[in-house]
Amino acid sequence: MAFAFNSVDWRTKDRSLPRPAYFQDAFADYDAGRITKACLLKIQDAAVKDTIKRLEGTGQDLVTDGEQRSSSFATYPLTDTLGGTGLPQNLGVGPDSFCISFADGHTRQLPYLTSGPFKYNTYAYDNFALSKKFATKPMKCTVISPSMMYMIYPSNNPIQSYPKENFIKDLILECVKDIRGCFAAGAKRVSIDFTDGRMAAQDLNLLDTFIDLNNKVLSNFTAEERKDIGVHTADVPYHALLPSLFRINAGYFLIQMASETEKEEALEDIGANLRFDADGVKQVAFIGVMNTLNPHLESPEEIRDVLLLAAKHIGEDQLGATDDCGFSPFSIDHKPKYGGADFAREVAFMKIANRVTGVVLANECLDYTCRGAQQQ
Repeated sequence: MAFAFNSVDWRTKDRSLPRPAYFQDAFADYDAGRITKACLLKIQDAAVKDTIKRLEGTGQDLVTDGEQRSSSFATYPLTDTLGGTGLPQNLGVGPDSFCISFADGHTRQLPYLTSGPFKYNTYAYDNFALSKKFATKPMKCTVISPSMMYMIYPSNNPIQSYPKENFIKDLILECVKDIRGCFAAGAKRVSIDFTDGRMAAQDLNLLDTFIDLNNKVLSNFTAEERKDIGVHTADVPYHALLPSLFRINAGYFLIQMASETEKEEALEDIGANLRFDADGVKQVAFIGVMNTLNPHLESPEEIRDVLLLAAKHIGEDQLGATDDCGFSPFSIDHKPKYGGADFAREVAFMKIANRVTGVVLANECLDYTCRGAQQQ
């Protein structure tokens, strides 16, 4: 009897991969007007083709394009590049911009809305459709959460001609459209990036608002559809976020764990709070087994041991394996801890290959343990 992550469906690559240095240079050239968008697209295609080919080569059965085409996980609906090329006229950057802080100490700003209506400039399914032609295996896709996009509405200077309640209605519609479009384009799974969950973990009112926004989006999908809609979270004080996280009626959760300092306590909390019936869906927890911020290459045996620890606390039909987070959520990311973007890219593929092997090793142990128990 094997745990859920024995199935190829339960070994999943989560989110972004480092862009090659030549591709990052192309983004900068496009921002500076030195190349056209058509030229940028050709370079994107080359990076995506290589990304998918190498992901498939790791043994990963459900692959992504590594978000190679996105300006970032949070800004792809808003702008073509981090430099602001393609930013719509009703978005600005300034004192009203919301600032996102990350675990490695750096910060990023979101644009802020200046007038309505709110519409995505680019949908995740637009990029997915361009990338799918390069894949021979099933693909998944990631979309940004409605709660992250909620933060672009200026909280201190409400837009008189576009009240927040009108913005929220449009926001929900756009998020639903993004997810449905991904499935229509051929995505097998769609993950909602709920990185913003960490920002609300210490503010229960804001956390309730975030969860409500995500559930409003998910209420537009059937239980059968929500089996393939997940939520990603990372860099969170889990004692503060749980059990609230699992109030989101998603089918699965991608949870940073390799870098967690109080791993067993967090795993115990996850096992205790995962729901068997989230409005008709049994929830699955994909546990992060690789630290994407650290160049240390986890061995298959290390990954096996994390999964065996997780299996003590999480039921066999509710456990999966993934990466802690995206390897490179922003299109311009020189990866100084790795010594450069190209080396970081090589390490990422090695980490993923080791994860695939580690899952196999964990299952061999679990199968052996179960057979031994039955014989006694």
